[in-house]
Amino acid sequence: MTLIPIIISGGAGSRLWPVSRHAEPKPFMEVAGKPLLAHAVDRALVEGAKDLIIVTNQDHLHLSQQLIAEYAPQVNAHFVLEPKGRNTAPAIAQAVHHVIDAFGEAAHCLVLPADHIVTDLEAFKEAVAKATALSGAGDTQDALVTFGVVPTAPDTGYGYIEVAEAGKQPAPVRQFVEKPDLPTAQEYLASGRYFWNSGMFYFSAAAMAKALKAHAADVWSASADCFATSTLEAGVRRFNEAAFLAQPDISIDYAVFEPAETVMTVPAGFGWSDVGTWDTVAAAQSKTADGNSAIGVPENRLMQIGTHNTHIESFSQTEKMVATLGVDNLVIIDLPDTLMVANRADSQQVKNFVDELKSGDAFMQATTQLPAVVSRPWGTYATLKHETGYQVKRISVQPGQQLSLQYHHKRAEHWVVVQGLALVQVGDEELETKPGEYRYIPLGEKHRLKNVGTDELILIEVQCGSYLGEDDIVRLEDNYGRS
Repeated sequence: MTLIPIIISGGAGSRLWPVSRHAEPKPFMEVAGKPLLAHAVDRALVEGAKDLIIVTNQDHLHLSQQLIAEYAPQVNAHFVLEPKGRNTAPAIAQAVHHVIDAFGEAAHCLVLPADHIVTDLEAFKEAVAKATALSGAGDTQDALVTFGVVPTAPDTGYGYIEVAEAGKQPAPVRQFVEKPDLPTAQEYLASGRYFWNSGMFYFSAAAMAKALKAHAADVWSASADCFATSTLEAGVRRFNEAAFLAQPDISIDYAVFEPAETVMTVPAGFGWSDVGTWDTVAAAQSKTADGNSAIGVPENRLMQIGTHNTHIESFSQTEKMVATLGVDNLVIIDLPDTLMVANRADSQQVKNFVDELKSGDAFMQATTQLPAVVSRPWGTYATLKHETGYQVKRISVQPGQQLSLQYHHKRAEHWVVVQGLALVQVGDEELETKPGEYRYIPLGEKHRLKNVGTDELILIEVQCGSYLGEDDIVRLEDNYGRS
């Protein structure tokens, strides 16, 4: 039996602003020691899978590839790239088409959201083995399997799965229920017959194809038409945007799992958290005796007195001391362009900031789109200073990588290499440039930067002009297919 994990790596993560942003959303956030997507890859590989599929936005391909190269270089990763988000039913349908095309209908699929934390991988492995057995033969071979998390509290933030009788063995699902109010959640907890709906699923590719045809024929038909026009190159599947958006915008729960007849749940006691708020991020971290946690702050640059149950994330372009005094139950997120201080109990409301910022001025909107350090296929850039008429950036380029051949309508640029060896093209001339050396890029002149050394290339760029936005780039040639 071939098992193909499918990781759904999407979602805006607006409750995790300001770290989660459109260009680098929550799957790439560090939680409990590494990015959430890396945790999902760990779960995906518990059964020794050699291949996995990541369904993600096309703009996040390079981030996903870099993460796989760092955390799971041994796996053969397939990327199913959405031109725009279209909910979980079309995402899973396209992944199933890809599985059938590459591995056949008999392959089994384990669907995992990229924004969860599971604390006991051995218990998770046991749950997957039970799901595999359910999908193997007999009356349940066409079963669609859910993983029902045993609730630890009357939580109103999760949907629930009801079974007929309380127990620890796999059982048929009686019904899916929406997020309840507190009294109802308390009744669910007391009954022992309700589980949190984890959003993790297991099925054979044939069983899901059959279920989509039976219960969501419009989804299956539109996904088939879209898949037929897709392209596949080096493990990366891309779609025509119009065909992709022609698919119905519906979740897999509504489209398939609720109306399907043979749905089983595996009770899962493997320590699970849906990381959707700063409170859940804080809960997942290693903590001091006072319940405090921190990311991005060296221990010798953090001072806390009379501080309890407070989570800090601080990232600066220069060395910084971080100090808290007499505060409790806070989340403090300090980034080069944003500072947020929130009560952990109110962290569900952080998305309200994002809604306000999106209707604000250009700077406010930018804080929801680009992170302070922007990742690109070739490296990173960060803005160090921005005032009227000029902007200073730090640019890093990985060995062997190069930026596009480009020019600007409204700005000139000054480049100083501080580390590594650069090949700078200005016009038709190519100039090797070492640390301490400087190159000038006149307004309107074509230019390109390449790292021709063996170390990371770092340079300081000073832009001067009447407009300094990232959209003042005209690309003439590009290794990464950008226009």
